[in-house]
Amino acid sequence: MSSSDPLTPTIETREEVMFFDTDCGGVVHNIAYLRMIETARTRLAAKLGMALKEMAQTQVFPVVLRTEIDYRKPAVLADELVIHGRLDSVERVRFWCAFEMRRVVDNTLLITCRQSLALVQMPQGRPLRLPDDWTERYAHLVKAK
Repeated sequence: MSSSDPLTPTIETREEVMFFDTDCGGVVHNIAYLRMIETARTRLAAKLGMALKEMAQTQVFPVVLRTEIDYRKPAVLADELVIHGRLDSVERVRFWCAFEMRRVVDNTLLITCRQSLALVQMPQGRPLRLPDDWTERYAHLVKAK
C-alpha cells in the first residue's frame, strides 16, 4: 500500500507471529490481526500529532468508531509480517485510516482493513471536531458531505 500523494501520512510496522497469536487451527486468530493493526494505528496517530504522552496529558484520544477488515490469506506461526497504514480520508468530526498486512517472505496480501475514528475528550466522552489545520494539511483527503 502506498499513497500516491507524498503529503499523506503513512506508517510501516513489522510483527512476527508468536504462539499466542495463533488459534487451534495453527493460523493467526482474527483478534491478533486487530492487535497488530492497533500498534500500527497508534504509531500513525503519533505522525498525526497524537503521541501517547500528549494524549495522556490532554486526555484527547482517537477512538475507533468502525472497523472493516477483509481476511484474504492466513498467517501462521513465525511468519514475519509488514503492516502498511495511511490516513485515508478526513471529515469534520471523523477520519479514516487504511491498513494492509503482507507476509514479508512472499509479499502475499493477508488482510486489508479500514477504521473510522473520532477524537474524544475524556473522561467526559465528548466528541471533538478534528483540528482546524487538518482541512488544509490534508486537503487532498477531505471528503465533502
